[in-house]
Amino acid sequence: MNNVNQIRIIFALFFLVSFGVFAQQQDYIVGKLFDAKTNEPVVFANIRIKDRAVGIITNVDGSFRIPLKYKAYGDIIEISSMGYETKEVSIDDFSQGELNILTINPAAISLQEVVVKAKGKRKLSAKQIVQKAIDAIPKNFPSTSFSTVGYYRDYQFKNGEYINLNEAIIEVFDQGFDQLDDDTSEARIFSFDLNENFEQDSLARVAYDYETYKKTIRKAYLDAYGGNEFRILRIHDAIRNYNIGSYDYIGALKTDLIKNHDFLRSSDTNSGNETLYGIKFWELKHNYRAHGTIYISKSDFAIHKLEYTMYNNRKTYKGGKKNKHGHRQKVIFDISTEYRRVNDKMYLNYISFHNSFEVRKPPKFALDSTFVNMPGGYYTLYFNKPVDSLSAVKQRNYNIIFKQEKFKINKIEVFRDSVKLFGDSNFRNALLNSKGETSTLIRKGQSHEVERLFEVEIKNVRDINGNLVNEPDIQEYQQFREFFAQRIKPDSRAPLDDLFMDKRRPIFDAQPTTKPKDFKEYWMNTPLQEKID
Repeated sequence: MNNVNQIRIIFALFFLVSFGVFAQQQDYIVGKLFDAKTNEPVVFANIRIKDRAVGIITNVDGSFRIPLKYKAYGDIIEISSMGYETKEVSIDDFSQGELNILTINPAAISLQEVVVKAKGKRKLSAKQIVQKAIDAIPKNFPSTSFSTVGYYRDYQFKNGEYINLNEAIIEVFDQGFDQLDDDTSEARIFSFDLNENFEQDSLARVAYDYETYKKTIRKAYLDAYGGNEFRILRIHDAIRNYNIGSYDYIGALKTDLIKNHDFLRSSDTNSGNETLYGIKFWELKHNYRAHGTIYISKSDFAIHKLEYTMYNNRKTYKGGKKNKHGHRQKVIFDISTEYRRVNDKMYLNYISFHNSFEVRKPPKFALDSTFVNMPGGYYTLYFNKPVDSLSAVKQRNYNIIFKQEKFKINKIEVFRDSVKLFGDSNFRNALLNSKGETSTLIRKGQSHEVERLFEVEIKNVRDINGNLVNEPDIQEYQQFREFFAQRIKPDSRAPLDDLFMDKRRPIFDAQPTTKPKDFKEYWMNTPLQEKID
């Protein structure tokens, strides 16, 4: 459907948007794209300026923004997404200072038979179709140098809101699919912004730490790669890195995808004028499960899209909430990669890499200090918050240890934020017998050696708010890294200078930036500042 259509501006049917949402959008037209039948946001749809070869991709809530200058040019906006009819809208129909609501119709393509038949050949199973697509990668994807200019961002979700939003316009110079991407590709940063209009959380921003476990992905490991989030994202493009290891259980797409998964034909779909096979695949393990979908052209077996989600079988959503694959397991990571055809080759359209992670913050209720009264034969524990007397008075919740020997407790006295543990007669005798030894150490200025003789073990003691002693405050976040192509430059080669991004450093760590002559053609598709369910 290529006719120019009118936009439907809808307010009450969806939601009210305050003027404050647009305070940062003065130079932009802002919109949201919805499915015409379900009223659900259409995620990662293409919003392109027709005949200018630039555009952006919709956000997770279907939102997007277009520079106001294009309204003065009177351009046409082309809207497309896999599985939907293409739609064109005149930019003159957009309103400035208001949220423009657009809808797009699903394409009508029915479920095909479980196997298909190539011309003059035997029927192909789902697995055989995937194998042919993998074998065709060298033919369908570029083997010569090209570049991709795009909008990059990394951010986190906490309680449904964006935090720690970093944004950049980056050009990637790729030497072709027959070269190793991480070894040979280079990137130039045109502009970068640590967007302080969004909440900042310094603990969530730090690199993954598998030594102290302050920031980790449960049931998974992610190399920090020097803290460069853009490099992490590129490495997780399994199509571009089809001949080397990418991520479990995809591994190396060329050798491991078929070996590690079961396959089943799903619904066919479309991308523009092309009809695509839809093939689902999965892998079930004791602790993990993985689900994926791959979309493959019926004409030349080019891979258009790869979706893959890994779940933790031992961690589930509460309250009956289900994930997009119909069960309650929580996501470990979720990757969506889409390529689009430019001339006769497939180039990256977008890649989104999402994973959950945990940050271990200091315990809310903790032991502050201890004091041993040797003549009195008791051990005093000082806490940072008022103590729950019911849990603090139980003897089984403590062990007092002197010179690596455990002693029993005769009596416990609980105060507001402290507890006295009175040892039994054996404890008192042990203290008296060691009086000479401890006095000598103190006289020699070695009081720290005396402290090492004493130890206390505490468990199941809580404060008056129910916080368990010394238990880390573990908070769960959602991490996103995304790159959305705005322009593809076939046959583009990397310039002969040293203004490339240092892959070994974080993207915001004193990286070189340079703005080309056409810099104003690109823009950051900054998300709307509103809560996402």
